[in-house]
Amino acid sequence: MLISDLRIFLAVTSTGSLSAAARQLDVGPMQVSRRIAALEEELGVRLFHRTTRSVSLTVEGEALLPYASTMSEAEENARGELSQTSSRVSGVLRMSAPSVLGQSIVLALLPRLLAQHPELRIDLSVSDRIVDIVAQGLDLALRIAPLADSELVAWKIAVNPRVIFAAPGYLSRHGRPSVVADLDTHDCIVLEAIPRWPLVIDKKLQRKSVRGRLQTTSVEAVRTAAIQGLGLAMLTYVDVIQQLQDGSLVEVQLQDASMEELAVWAVMPSRRYIPARVRVFLEALEAELAQQRI
Repeated sequence: MLISDLRIFLAVTSTGSLSAAARQLDVGPMQVSRRIAALEEELGVRLFHRTTRSVSLTVEGEALLPYASTMSEAEENARGELSQTSSRVSGVLRMSAPSVLGQSIVLALLPRLLAQHPELRIDLSVSDRIVDIVAQGLDLALRIAPLADSELVAWKIAVNPRVIFAAPGYLSRHGRPSVVADLDTHDCIVLEAIPRWPLVIDKKLQRKSVRGRLQTTSVEAVRTAAIQGLGLAMLTYVDVIQQLQDGSLVEVQLQDASMEELAVWAVMPSRRYIPARVRVFLEALEAELAQQRI
């Protein structure tokens, strides 16, 4: 049974006629008559006694009245509550983020965000593993790796190129590479997920084999090893932004190659009905990354 039919039933009951109910609902009298007839057929009972001038409830109509009123009121309450919720920043924001982005950027903006929105709570999963946001019931996932084709909606937050970097001490001892071939003479700290470094050479993305004495599965370990002077490394700008700013790491640019352009993406199940809690977080993240000049 349709809520819309019950609303028509209630309007006919309160006004006492089909035409008056039609005026109240701003629909045609024939539509009111057809929907009442459809409701009676569905329930298998007659709901109204009809005369040429008025209608009145049958015993069965009297029995339906309190249920129809309750259901109509419940629908109105639900619509009102959901309408308020959609504009009010509240509830639990469930999200995932890569380890460095989550720890260095996301956690840094949360104190201000939570202070501005006292009813907001955060459930943050920090992992470099690609998660199934639909299966895990997440509102969004932040990603910096190239996106695979999927039915998910991706929102670009900021550009985030790869960058080659090293500690000043390492460069003073071993020299600064200036062209791609120079990488062959350097210790390169290798992230296991990227054993060959992607470089744009002659406008084409190519993958350069590098060698070194340290390979690790962790982005944080690559960064820490580079700070300790163990070699050149390649991560994304977001991964090392604070270290580049404080001087513990130095960017290395090659004359005959440029870096692969990546981005920080927010991946969501749907673009429709984005909750306010998601919207305010993404706005805060965009502002934070813009302030960091990403």
